[in-house]
Amino acid sequence: MGGLAALAREAGHKVTGCDAGVYPPMSDQLRALGIELIEGFKANQLALKPDMFVIGNVVSRARLSDGTAKFPLMEAILDAGLPYTSGPQWLAEHVLQGRHVIAIAGTHGKTTTTAMTSWVLEAAGLEPGFLVGGVPLNFGVSARLGQGKTFVIEADEYDTAFFDKRSKFVHYRPRTAVLNNLEFDHADIFDDLAAIERQFHHLVRTVPGSGRIVVNGLEESLTRVLHMGCWSEVRSFGAAVSDFTAQGEASDFEVLQQGQVVGQVTWSLTGIHNQLNALAAIAAAEHVEVPPEVSAQALGSFENVKRRMELRGTVTSASGNITVYDDFAHHPTAIRTTVDGLRRTLKAGERMLAVFEPRSNTMKLGTMKAQLPWSLEHADLAFCHSGGLDWDAAEALAPMAGRALVLDNIEALVAQVSLAARGGDHILCMSNGSFGGIHTKLLQALQQK
Repeated sequence: MGGLAALAREAGHKVTGCDAGVYPPMSDQLRALGIELIEGFKANQLALKPDMFVIGNVVSRARLSDGTAKFPLMEAILDAGLPYTSGPQWLAEHVLQGRHVIAIAGTHGKTTTTAMTSWVLEAAGLEPGFLVGGVPLNFGVSARLGQGKTFVIEADEYDTAFFDKRSKFVHYRPRTAVLNNLEFDHADIFDDLAAIERQFHHLVRTVPGSGRIVVNGLEESLTRVLHMGCWSEVRSFGAAVSDFTAQGEASDFEVLQQGQVVGQVTWSLTGIHNQLNALAAIAAAEHVEVPPEVSAQALGSFENVKRRMELRGTVTSASGNITVYDDFAHHPTAIRTTVDGLRRTLKAGERMLAVFEPRSNTMKLGTMKAQLPWSLEHADLAFCHSGGLDWDAAEALAPMAGRALVLDNIEALVAQVSLAARGGDHILCMSNGSFGGIHTKLLQALQQK
């Protein structure tokens, strides 16, 4: 929604927005664009008299325990019969129409792959528009209209709005659709993996015959999606028999197309997941006539996205540096992938301390709690913030024995992590929220120590 607001502002509209607990980097970006942020959803905002209310999917018709509306502004809009629409619908009608849309879908890696693809097209001189669910460091903004024909968009399978329960991505009508991976997530709105696969097939149905589906050849779930029917060209990546494959280390690898070397990627990113993201971006860019060699070279200067293994600070101690990272990982698979990626970069004797909070709707429900020991397997120590959970995080992490500690408030968590930390440690903080500003608090506590 923040990126959408930025696009509307760039298009010449006067834009205001409201939300509860807005936090950086998006809050900083919006204020820098001159977009007023209002805390809360009070009905008095009707006095602003906008031409259109664009409703995000956080808004519902929910009631509080005292019977009052959780979102009184929405109730006031409905009572007054004022015009409203969803974010994806507004994008489809006012931004995406007439563009060559490249939609990046998948349970994991959407934000990073969208940023990669946007940067590749920029480096190739295509001046793309883009909407990313984070802030790409190469651009410094999460969205722009762009001057070219192409528009790259992060395509989320979560539902659109309380009045439109279709996945967001069915609104985008892509000519190029990337299916990066697919596993169960969003337990608050999907009953099982099959329900999500059906939504992904709805996306496949919208791609024209002259379009392209870029699919991860390693994912059985995506194979099932395509077997439901596909009417477009398919290009695969990742598997040994795929159209696009990689050869070499995750930070320095050759790109192969149909078994022939077509480029080399050398960059600072870690993890096989980012190597796969790169292959997806290269295959998508080729559909708009960017040669793989050009794409691979451009990825060498890709700087990642804020909150994707973002270095937040280093504290120097007599026994060595202690480094603090921030990452958006919150699904167990994403946590494991992030932990493994960092583990591969550590030197002998260095430790990794994983600090995380189960904050997504799926994790709050406890649907995937049994996977947490697996996801944290390669961390030396794990610290879990359990505040607000209705399930026993200590019980879920019991298989980790003495390597896991559960605390229900941020201050206690910071105290225990800083107590355990020693020179040479890498502290990886993972959450899809602000995590109570834990990164700054940790750095301060470590500095004092």
